Amino acid sequence: MRILLLSQFYLPVIGGEERHVRNLGAALAQRGHHVSVGTLMHPGSPATELDGAVRVHRLRGTLQRLSGLHTDPERRHAPPFPDPELVLALKRLVAQERPDIVHAHNWIYASFLPVKVLSGARLVVTLHDYGLVCAKKNFMHLGTHLCSGPAPAKCLPCATGHYGALKGAATTLSNWASSFAAQRLVDRFIAVSHAVARHTGLTQGRARYEVIPNFVPDDIGVLGPENPCLREELPVDGFILFVGDMMRLKGIGVLLQAYATLERPPQLVLIGRRAPDTPTEFPPNVHVFSTWPHSAIMHAWRRSLFGVLPSVGPEACATVIMEAMASGKAVVATDVGGMPDIVDHSETGLLVPPGDAHALAQAMQTLLEDRALLARLEATSLARVGRLKAGVIVTRIEQVYRDVLRPAASRSAVRARQVSKDPSCR
Repeated sequence: MRILLLSQFYLPVIGGEERHVRNLGAALAQRGHHVSVGTLMHPGSPATELDGAVRVHRLRGTLQRLSGLHTDPERRHAPPFPDPELVLALKRLVAQERPDIVHAHNWIYASFLPVKVLSGARLVVTLHDYGLVCAKKNFMHLGTHLCSGPAPAKCLPCATGHYGALKGAATTLSNWASSFAAQRLVDRFIAVSHAVARHTGLTQGRARYEVIPNFVPDDIGVLGPENPCLREELPVDGFILFVGDMMRLKGIGVLLQAYATLERPPQLVLIGRRAPDTPTEFPPNVHVFSTWPHSAIMHAWRRSLFGVLPSVGPEACATVIMEAMASGKAVVATDVGGMPDIVDHSETGLLVPPGDAHALAQAMQTLLEDRALLARLEATSLARVGRLKAGVIVTRIEQVYRDVLRPAASRSAVRARQVSKDPSCR
């Protein structure tokens, strides 16, 4: 198959979603498919280059030129509506690459919708968050509690509080319009968790979808050379590890509150990007590091005691948990969003209510004191992570491609899979 992956960001800008697209492209190319990537232009990067066997095309968009619209100049997001310049660039790219399948990730799909009608390519869209219905993408109403669902009287004030009046209204209204069009033009949605499928309305609507989680490479457990930062900064071993953006929605405040109450705790290591609401003070024995290379993070997982991901918002599909599991580590996580899809409570980790510092502290204290339980969770994590590796997940994505290329024959099979119990996500 000829496959065109669309991602608003790619190397050198890299995060969980971008790493997923890169790993997917590499895995598909290794399986003999012709794979290319369309992504937004990044200053200093070539317009076209090869990333292994995958050809990467960097495209310009009109809104990229308006730096004042973007909070982070390094991450100028694709808008939730067709960007005129990006639409034309995608049209030229489709003519050049002639894809059978276009697989879009995040809001860049909106700029492909006008092209889709004339391209003849089938369109698959992976939902890595709640952006199909939420202008802020996190499905948290006013940033404080889980949203009960989209509604004009709720969404407009919520988005305005986040983006400002003009940008909030424009983002919300255009996102509604693109979502309406997408649910009629997209050939198949892939939701990365059951929470994403439920909260975006796929489970109640007519759009065809499947729940397929993110994945980690098959060789994720093979560590490369140690990065110098590991020798100079990281505690030797036996620490509790948090990896992610150090922001309120990731539960960083709840974690620090819980950690401060532990009896004889080991050191706590935090690795991730700082945010405007990142705490400015930390308890003793807490080590805070900025974003590290992914290879260094994998070494940190191997040297940790266990991981913790106490998000108060509904994480869509936390790849960081998969990386912990691949390192043979248990994780204490919150019972929200896509976390229950990955963590089997009392089997591969422990789940606690979001925002509950006391329950989080109890779970961490349990793993510190009951080393037999910790060892059992570690062994089960390592045994079950295979269902979340490329060999399994990419095969399922390939099947989606085959299904949409022969939709009539696959319609009944897709419906059957939707109602069956997902073997990789419980």
